Amino acid sequence: MKPEVMRCLVVPVTLRLDRLHLTLQAAFGWTNSHLFEFLAAERRWGIPDPDGDFGPQPIDARKARLSDIVQETGVKTIHYLYDFGDSWDHVIKLEKWFDNTTTEGLPLLLEAIGRCPPEDVGGASGYA
Repeated sequence: MKPEVMRCLVVPVTLRLDRLHLTLQAAFGWTNSHLFEFLAAERRWGIPDPDGDFGPQPIDARKARLSDIVQETGVKTIHYLYDFGDSWDHVIKLEKWFDNTTTEGLPLLLEAIGRCPPEDVGGASGYA
């Protein structure tokens, strides 16, 4: 997307995925108004539909941690899809992780580039 929108965060690798979602919402200034999923190595994590009406269910993000994605898939890039209607696809690059380090003061926003599109703007084309 032009102009580029980027956030650099430090989060604990033990962070639950539902909490990572909330951290990303805060970093981008969004309001947690839509569904989300994390995708890596053809696996999906999100909030399962309690009725199971919408096809295969994602792995429950409330019961999985960022470290689970790293350990189970070995990937260093994760996709975060927010707002299935507007289809905001974020690329998360896992640059470094440290074992046995303090989580005090985390999560932490290190850098922010670009203004985030407002909620319900109609995706990238609506924002343009």
